[in-house]
Amino acid sequence: MTRPSPTQTFLLRRAVTRPGKLILPLPDNLRGNIADRVLQTLLAKGFIEEVDADLGSGEPLWRRVDDGSETTLIATAEGLAAIGIRLSEAEANALASRRHMTREAAKARATAAKICLPAMRSGTKQAALIALLQRPEGASTAEISAATSWLDHTIRGAISGVLKRRLGLTVAAEKVDGRGMVYRITAEG
Repeated sequence: MTRPSPTQTFLLRRAVTRPGKLILPLPDNLRGNIADRVLQTLLAKGFIEEVDADLGSGEPLWRRVDDGSETTLIATAEGLAAIGIRLSEAEANALASRRHMTREAAKARATAAKICLPAMRSGTKQAALIALLQRPEGASTAEISAATSWLDHTIRGAISGVLKRRLGLTVAAEKVDGRGMVYRITAEG
């Protein structure tokens, strides 16, 4: 099992003392890109999970999803086990129940909106790339390069790194005669 970093361990230990095993709010000295990087790593490892927030009971907001629902972050049993903390059976069942309800809500949201894109600034090259790939005909590397002034290796890196890994989008690639490699964002996934 992957061991959490000292900062990740600190956040998971704080969550143990909070009702619902909440990760948020973060300490004041953890902000910006560093905080985002730590949380994204914890999410990728499965040590924390995004769940529907109960703002009425004072749970802190992590983000608003496109459908208007609000989410927060909680420590998972796997994350707590990684720092040597075992939950009681009742706590583990409560955590699993909340995670299950959130997965069902996420499936319903995904069905309602075929492709759910995170909020982003308009006018950026990343926004232009996504707009090109959302077209029914997709976009070739030459078309993307003309719109963004990126070289081919930058385009491939943005698709695999940002779109696929960070944003979780499903991007299909196919070789088309006369156009070369054509990429398209699909709803499968």
